[in-house]
Amino acid sequence: MKTWFITGTSRGFGREWTQAALERGDRVAATARHLDSLNDLVERFGDRILPLTLDVNDRAADFAAVKAAHEHFGRLDVIVNNAGYGLFGAIEEVSEAQARAQIETNLFGALWVTQAALPYLREQGSGHIIQVSSIGGVGAFPLIGMYNASKWGLEGFSEALSQEVEPFGIKVTLIEPGGFDTDWSGSSAIHAEQISDYDSLRNAQKKRPGSTKSGDPAASSAAILKLVDAEHPPLRLLFGEFATQFAPELYEQRLKVWAEWEDVARAADGK
Repeated sequence: MKTWFITGTSRGFGREWTQAALERGDRVAATARHLDSLNDLVERFGDRILPLTLDVNDRAADFAAVKAAHEHFGRLDVIVNNAGYGLFGAIEEVSEAQARAQIETNLFGALWVTQAALPYLREQGSGHIIQVSSIGGVGAFPLIGMYNASKWGLEGFSEALSQEVEPFGIKVTLIEPGGFDTDWSGSSAIHAEQISDYDSLRNAQKKRPGSTKSGDPAASSAAILKLVDAEHPPLRLLFGEFATQFAPELYEQRLKVWAEWEDVARAADGK
């Protein structure tokens, strides 16, 4: 039996993974801004689920929620930072408030929950922190630049974290999904005020490969369970067909450009 702490459990990945963990006999501290969506799971699984109201932007509330989960269950094995949303708009279109809110939720929310959980994981000498990143944390796409920035930040601190906590028996994995049929681009998304000069780009992006939400969040449950049960989980794990195609092609392109410009790069340090 594992004990999970999952953020953003009202729908999408968070909801599916919460249910999958409970169905196999695990325990879950399930956080959401509105707990009504978890009523059916409470009725089915009783005291094996602990619903907690949480807005991950509130650092003090993050620490309090993690503490409450640890006190209730006695330990924490899997921390899943899933809460987040999409901000749609060209860099020029995004307002200061929208940019700050995107970073606060997608980056700092995960950071605060991670910081809150680490003392408990260090003390018990084990644990697995799972950060829900994106294929947009591997490469950047037009019209979601601030979303990309939030996920690249998550990737950076999580890779450093993995090296810091390895001596304590703590594992870190970044999940990098492609297009899945979640609410990421639905009612939870934020759209910047549009500038007409970018309309042609918007129309072109609708036709690009990977723009449709093809993956089934429910189908990802088997993958997440296999991941948390692995003795040696990877630092990064792509989710979905598009992600597994896009990432290698992107790195092939990067390697090619780096090789083409290697002479200039080597000359930059004057040696």
